[in-house]
Amino acid sequence: MMAAIARAVSGKASSTVDELGRIFGLMFAVLVRIPRRPWRPRAIAEQVWFVASVTLFPALLLTLSFGLVIGLQVYNITRQFGAESAQGAAMVLAIVREAGPLGTTFMLAAAAGTAITADIGSRTVRDEIAAMQVMSVDPIHRVVVPRVVGASIAAGLMTGIVIMGGLAGGFLYSVVLKGSNAGAYLDGFSTLAQMPDLYLALAKGMVFGVVAAVIAAWRGLYAKGGAGGVGYAVNTGVVMTILALVVVNLIMTFGYLAIVPDAIQ
Repeated sequence: MMAAIARAVSGKASSTVDELGRIFGLMFAVLVRIPRRPWRPRAIAEQVWFVASVTLFPALLLTLSFGLVIGLQVYNITRQFGAESAQGAAMVLAIVREAGPLGTTFMLAAAAGTAITADIGSRTVRDEIAAMQVMSVDPIHRVVVPRVVGASIAAGLMTGIVIMGGLAGGFLYSVVLKGSNAGAYLDGFSTLAQMPDLYLALAKGMVFGVVAAVIAAWRGLYAKGGAGGVGYAVNTGVVMTILALVVVNLIMTFGYLAIVPDAIQ
């Protein structure tokens, strides 16, 4: 019994390491091919528009609700300690650094990422990817690179808009619904917020966009088993993307606080 469990765990660990190796290999291949000609600005622009069109509105709604919930919690806590003036500062930490970038790319993974996996997966099971290789057409450069670059650009652009939505949600609850002082709330933004916070948020958005698009493309390239296999690739791709984004977010936040420690003082 124990031997069977050990074999199962060992096999799963080996499979996970193999999958991580393929993901990092694909990411390296994409990054190497980005500066190579021919550049495809039209394809990249189409991907930016597609990703933004299917992601922006859901991400705004998600982060607006985050802002309302965080505003509720912050209001209740600060009121107990008589520190209502700190509400704006707390919202900046929560929305700008964390909820904005994560909310954007969670929706990107759920909407655009699934579309990328389904598209590339359908091409894979129909042997279109193999046909490109036979004709000496690099499928990574032609199919994957525009989607990764487009997702990264779109995520970076949307992050700023989504952050504004989250901050608006917190303002709506604390100031409009609960009657907190608007001047003190807005003044709290400058207590902890600084330009590196915004740079971090935009950098997170772009990096998260790359991670989400690479994982989505990887699941599509390795899809097998017909339509059912494509559906399985789509489902597992979303789960893997969210887990990866949480880990990458943790790493980037630790690195940021190590480099810019004065940001929390």
